[in-house]
Amino acid sequence: MSIYLKRQQWKLGLLILAVIIAFTSLWFTDNLVKRLAVEERKKMELWAEATREIADIDSEVTDFSFYLKVVQYNETVPVIVADHEGDILYYRNLNPSRIGNPEYLNRQLLLMQRNNEPIEMEFSEDERHYIYYNDSRILVWLAYYPYVQLTVIIVFLLIAYYAFSTSRKAEQNQVWLGMSKETAHQLATPTSSLMAWFELMKEKGQDKDMLVELEKDIKRLETITERFSKIGSRPALNTEDIIEVIDNTLEYIRIRTPKGISFEKKYRPSDPVKIPLNIPLFEWVVENVCKNALDAMEGNGKITVSLKTAGNKVYLDITDTGKGIPRGHFKTIFKPGFSTRRNGWGLGLSLSKRIVEEYHRGRILVHQSALDEGTTIRIVLKKPADQSD
Repeated sequence: MSIYLKRQQWKLGLLILAVIIAFTSLWFTDNLVKRLAVEERKKMELWAEATREIADIDSEVTDFSFYLKVVQYNETVPVIVADHEGDILYYRNLNPSRIGNPEYLNRQLLLMQRNNEPIEMEFSEDERHYIYYNDSRILVWLAYYPYVQLTVIIVFLLIAYYAFSTSRKAEQNQVWLGMSKETAHQLATPTSSLMAWFELMKEKGQDKDMLVELEKDIKRLETITERFSKIGSRPALNTEDIIEVIDNTLEYIRIRTPKGISFEKKYRPSDPVKIPLNIPLFEWVVENVCKNALDAMEGNGKITVSLKTAGNKVYLDITDTGKGIPRGHFKTIFKPGFSTRRNGWGLGLSLSKRIVEEYHRGRILVHQSALDEGTTIRIVLKKPADQSD
């Protein structure tokens, strides 16, 4: 469990760091935009003040084109100068292809009136001009900049995460393959040797009961070797009776479990259910699920195995009366490295998921679970098209 938790902590830490960076960027840009907006307001007020000062020099001045030159030096802020009756006297930094359209100018004037408080210039009791303005293009672009920046960062992170996950998964597959092939190779030699010793003991007339049990263990080693040899390669699926496979597996597990554990079958052994299976690998899945159930019950409880079909689907449910699984772990229990046991490696259910979903094209999931009541693991497999209900 520690390996999985460490990986989750790293992901959470990186997510928190990304959120901090995002909010810091937004906060900084927002403050910068506000400061620039204040500066633009001050600039417009400065133009208005300069106009007032010049106008006070000679009260009989009626040509106000001089202050329009002040506005003309503005290269970024959209500006409209209008008189007290709302007639447009001058404009600057508007769309040059549309300034010949009076409706466009009026719309821009209304927009500026809504966005910013106009700056009044009083030349006399009967002569007032107003400077209307909008935020400059630079200010508008800057306001949207953090969102564009965040979008680029998010897209980059998603691409990087996908590439990293794909690379890591490919690396894990290579590790699985290498480990499995090496395990199968290491098991093959002593298994062959045991088979030779078994034949020798058989010829010498050793105790028959002992030989029967020894033969079972040798066959078990052969099955384990075959399982590991198939990991990493596409195993052959043959049409098999899943009920027979389940019966054989449960019988093997039953004689090796504590007396406080009981087994119940909720299906009819006389009705075969034929589906594509690789027997050694599918037996491994059932064993892994049952072993996890046994660990959860700690020597006392009941395992119920039920099988039903619907359409082209076969539903195999394995239910225990153990400790249960928290809802937040329904998916994580199938991830490599996740285990509720202190010395567990968290590989059993991960291998089961690979066998069911990648090799048998089915699904394995936590169907239901309640703390201190038990868990149901469901395996969903497909029947051949000609056998659908």
